[in-house]
Amino acid sequence: MPEATVTRPHHAIWPRRLPREVIAPRTSLWFNLEVSATRYPDKPAYLFFGRALGYRELHDQALAIAGWLQSRGVKKGDRVALFMQNCPQFVAALYGILRADAVVVPVNPMNRAEEFGHYITDPETQVTICSADLAGIVAQANAALPEAQRLQHVLVTRYADALPASIEAAEAPNAATEQWLRVDPPLPEATGGGPGWTRWLDALAERRVPGPHTAGPDDLALLPYTSGTTGLPKGCMHTHLTLMHNAVGGQWGHSGPESVALGVVPMFHITGMIYGVLGAVFTGCTTVILPRWDRELAGRLISRHQVSHWTCIPTMIIDLFASPNYKSFDLSSLRNLSGGGAAMPQAVAQRLQDEFGLTFAEGYGLTETAAPSHANPPERAKLQCLGIPIFGVDSRVVDPITLQELPVGETGEIVTHGPMVFKGYWKHPEATEAAFVTLPGDASGKRFFRTGDLGRMDEEGYFFLTDRLKRMINASGFKVWPAEVEALLFKHPAVQEACIIAARDEYRGETVKAVVVLRAEARGKTAAEDITAWAREHMAAYKVPKIVEFVESLPKSGSGKVMWRLLQDREG
Repeated sequence: MPEATVTRPHHAIWPRRLPREVIAPRTSLWFNLEVSATRYPDKPAYLFFGRALGYRELHDQALAIAGWLQSRGVKKGDRVALFMQNCPQFVAALYGILRADAVVVPVNPMNRAEEFGHYITDPETQVTICSADLAGIVAQANAALPEAQRLQHVLVTRYADALPASIEAAEAPNAATEQWLRVDPPLPEATGGGPGWTRWLDALAERRVPGPHTAGPDDLALLPYTSGTTGLPKGCMHTHLTLMHNAVGGQWGHSGPESVALGVVPMFHITGMIYGVLGAVFTGCTTVILPRWDRELAGRLISRHQVSHWTCIPTMIIDLFASPNYKSFDLSSLRNLSGGGAAMPQAVAQRLQDEFGLTFAEGYGLTETAAPSHANPPERAKLQCLGIPIFGVDSRVVDPITLQELPVGETGEIVTHGPMVFKGYWKHPEATEAAFVTLPGDASGKRFFRTGDLGRMDEEGYFFLTDRLKRMINASGFKVWPAEVEALLFKHPAVQEACIIAARDEYRGETVKAVVVLRAEARGKTAAEDITAWAREHMAAYKVPKIVEFVESLPKSGSGKVMWRLLQDREG
């Protein structure tokens, strides 16, 4: 039976305005920018504190970056790290990397030097494009590596390179953010064993012309990293085509060239990448960029630019409502409010409905599924619900052991098949093989991706999250993988053993808790504050344990493994 004719429960309530599947262009993602630059040359693609970057200018900057990369030896399939907060240069750099037929490695700008080194060595990165405030971290990480593994070139941009000469009051961030935006440290010194350092404006001024663009739909385009229960973060291999499907999927939320979006979800993250970079350029909309969350500025920007589409995490809405000025914000232009990462509290969702007539349409996805695999139809959303499988997606709830599909209402593991599912983990064939299964009795032979999330499906085909099979902490939408934090904590001179678990947090949903056994010589001399202060220097802020509990020993199984689940259940 053809896949399109297989009937699933959600097909009965499928929005009549939408096709069941989308036809993704069989081109590279770069072609989307060429098309939008041709169609809307002078239309603002991005607004950054009042300064517009038009589609033609964005296109020309990306071409110059592609030429610069190729002049520095970047070849087809090479990986280039992208390490900065949301800004217009992030978008120009990403499309420049794609135009050079290379692969984007987006890195969380909250990472410290100990963490960043992995994004040089694992993808075998030769070139990094970063912001000036992070250049020191790149230099420190690079210097710690063997010479053969070090970066060859680093391209550095200042956020001020994209700012207007002066920022109007309505667009102005707080004083601390503006000071950060204008920071201009000197470039690290080039040494015999170190990389060459180039400034962004100098690279644009070189006006290098890249060679012919040869990347196709099945070539690797993006290598975002995700962690797991063991080991260091693993790269998820996404092609131009797997990403194209969700870039095209903006019609789910009525997005088009007339739309104005608020781009505050981090662009390095797969959600921000799809909605703020790839999907935005495909549709030709205008995106108002916020590099850091600022509720007062967000409220003013929505009002000033008549923002129509906002993808966010629920904590942003909660924080916006907490502003003493929120009633003065004009949110009447918003017509699509969506997001995920954490459940939207029912009381907050009701306030959105009562005060602004807005429905928050939650969605669900993973790095492996290029962000959304499920979404709530805006016209028929259910609260605290993952939504229904979107275009071309087939999801099931199965027994995690037998893989047999479970009846409506029963809890099991969510498995997903769809055109946006990644191709596997970079240099981890065993993990890739374990991540995909065929279901017993399924004659289609489809390979389903095991999400590691436990959920149930109701009679209408809506999915609901109930628990996780994987060890993971969800702090305001940031995914924290305990094994990674534990590995870093073991480097602390006072820590003998550590187990990371989730603790409840009224604002973040969950937060990070460390259960620590101190070395004998450190007992009575090391406080919880010492552990957290050290952690702030050695790991991204969202990974830092907010709670530290000292214990005499950790519970272990007969084989000596730490029984983290026992500690987690006790915390619950």
